[in-house]
Amino acid sequence: MKRDNLGEFQAFLAVAEAQSFTKAAAQLATSQSALSHTIQRLEERHGVRLLNRTTRKVVPTDAGARLMATLRPCFDTIESGLAALGELRDKPAGLVRITAPARAAETVLWPKISKLLPNYPDLKVEISIESRFTDIISERFDAGVRLGEKLDKDMIAVSISPDLHMALVAAPEYFENYSAPKHPQELVKHRCINLRMETYGNLYAWEFEKNGRALNVRVDGPLIFNSAQLCLRAALEGHGLAFLPRDMVKPYLQSRELKQALSDWCPAFPGLYLYYPSRNQVSPALRVIIDALSKAPQKKNRPNT
Repeated sequence: MKRDNLGEFQAFLAVAEAQSFTKAAAQLATSQSALSHTIQRLEERHGVRLLNRTTRKVVPTDAGARLMATLRPCFDTIESGLAALGELRDKPAGLVRITAPARAAETVLWPKISKLLPNYPDLKVEISIESRFTDIISERFDAGVRLGEKLDKDMIAVSISPDLHMALVAAPEYFENYSAPKHPQELVKHRCINLRMETYGNLYAWEFEKNGRALNVRVDGPLIFNSAQLCLRAALEGHGLAFLPRDMVKPYLQSRELKQALSDWCPAFPGLYLYYPSRNQVSPALRVIIDALSKAPQKKNRPNT
């Protein structure tokens, strides 16, 4: 059956059920003349009269009544299917793929998503742990998590954490053997625990700032890890100074297993953002995750600081 024929059948059904060209034309948002020509073409194509027209009303012939009995269940099925599609469109369901660094996934994504899932049984979430800068479009992720200062252009970004701080820490026994530094340049005299960045493969330059003056320091020491968690363990065991997110070391500062130095050189910087392509329509499934994670109105990616 040609696509045009479906429109003719719909027109016939509207006229036959309304028993009026005037009412059917209003229902279909067309003219009586166009509707009359449509019914005429349908009758000519099939070689049978479908409607008896009088001055007062329009009544289906026997052939028209049989066609009505065939068409109405078919159109009911189509309308039910379209209604079901509308429900799926508005219902959070299906798979949402998110790429995020390990700590962001553990401390921000999972705590909120785990509470969300029981309310949305048809929602599936895949969290892929990646430290590198993932191209979410080419690798078919719905969204990613990254620091605010590292966002790509042309992305919609939603804040999902407060601003962050770094902390320079070491075990108390380390400071018994080495005086706490008073300035970042003094770090060249210290045993520092280096972090190798998976994104670029180079060692992370420790970033400090005070009174608007930024200072990056490349440090040296006995240990290099590509895991912040291992840097933390090494610091706890007294092997040297580590430069780590303050929220990561906060419990150990409170328990006095670690001590902090150069706190006045560690200002706040933009926290974590959930980001996704601006040109993509947001699915209901992704929208419910955005709403659960967001702590501020969505915004374009913020400038580098």
